[in-house]
Amino acid sequence: MRTRANESLASLCSATERSGFGTAPPGPGTAPSGPGPGSARTGAALFGTLDPEAVDADVPGAVDGALAAVLRERAADAVAIDHTFATDLAERVARFTLSGGKRTRSQFLWWGMRACAGGTTAAEVAAALRIAAGLELLQTCALVHDDVMDGSPLRRGRPAVHADLTAQYGAGSDDGATEPFGRAAAILAGDLALAWADDTVTETDLAPDPRRRVDGIWRAMRTEMVAGQYLDLHNQVTRSRSREQAIRTASLKSGRYSVERPLTLGAALAGADEPTGRALGAAGRCAGIAFQLGDDLLGVFGDPDRTGKPSGDDIREGKLTYLVAVARARAEDAGDEAAGALLDRSLGDAGLSDDDVDRVREVLVTTGARAAVEAEIGRLAADSARHLDEAGVEPGAGGRLRDLVGAIAGERAAAGRPCGPGTAGGGGGPGGEATDTRTAGGGSR
Repeated sequence: MRTRANESLASLCSATERSGFGTAPPGPGTAPSGPGPGSARTGAALFGTLDPEAVDADVPGAVDGALAAVLRERAADAVAIDHTFATDLAERVARFTLSGGKRTRSQFLWWGMRACAGGTTAAEVAAALRIAAGLELLQTCALVHDDVMDGSPLRRGRPAVHADLTAQYGAGSDDGATEPFGRAAAILAGDLALAWADDTVTETDLAPDPRRRVDGIWRAMRTEMVAGQYLDLHNQVTRSRSREQAIRTASLKSGRYSVERPLTLGAALAGADEPTGRALGAAGRCAGIAFQLGDDLLGVFGDPDRTGKPSGDDIREGKLTYLVAVARARAEDAGDEAAGALLDRSLGDAGLSDDDVDRVREVLVTTGARAAVEAEIGRLAADSARHLDEAGVEPGAGGRLRDLVGAIAGERAAAGRPCGPGTAGGGGGPGGEATDTRTAGGGSR
């Protein structure tokens, strides 16, 4: 008999399939009669068409299909364990993973593989899509946990997982008793997403050499992500002002697992030689730091209707971002005590009003910090393109990688300009600031 949990999860997965991807034939991997925990899942038949040119035409759609297939497997496992667990946690993880995101990390993985002349066989396509699905589940873990740590009520324009769980079990309660439950349950949801991500990668069929390389990159990426998240918290409690520490945190927290590691995963799947892998890694490192610097801009100046997150939360939480570190340094260098004092008393004030946040935004503009960060994003994008040239990759796929890097730089350098007061001033950052980002990010030059 099909249970409500079966039906909900199965319909959720099938509803996201598009462009013909993810249509699973009857047999292993199809919910609700799929394999139980520990079963071997080769995955080659799960993704519908495995034509590489079809995936080229719609990478996000192909990845969504792979995710739908993977989550059908996990749905069957969850339902077999417990109904409440399946509906409260497994379903939320599936819904969160399938219902948003641009699949940026997966696109870097795919085009990194294609740039190294990989992904030409059905088996290679299946492996790449499955590992891409693992990346998206890792991203779910990171975002769910991040929202708990930041106390963010919204994600992608909807209640964050911890807020949604609190609301489900707090109906009619006004004493806040369910808030600890919601946070704790969301931590478990993030843990579940991480477990599913690891299982998905581990159960992917790979030849011995790609397996060794993929496992090494995956292990490093998971640890770097946790290290970056911890440094983010550590910087807040120690009130660090270091630009170098801000860039290192940005690189570890998001930059590496957003761009650099996905690119090198693609190179590993393609069996790229060491010089090519190093050049792609350098390109990804520059683009990844640009990605995080832009996210810092969006966190302060972005339009909530476009980002799906409240604007100004980074200020209220007192996050050490490169943007804030540059503003402080410029205020000090200019002898602008009023600007420095405003930053000192505002950053980390959870009760900051919207007008107060606007005043902080104004300081970030008038000190030239926003313009300096925007200029640095552009420089990093140019460095990334140069490293791609050095890699000597396949021209067509290499062009797609350049387009991805350019899209990151363009979207984030703009960073919702109508949202902030004033106009950027002060020009680009001094040469020392540009050097900080490159050396602290891992010596990409």
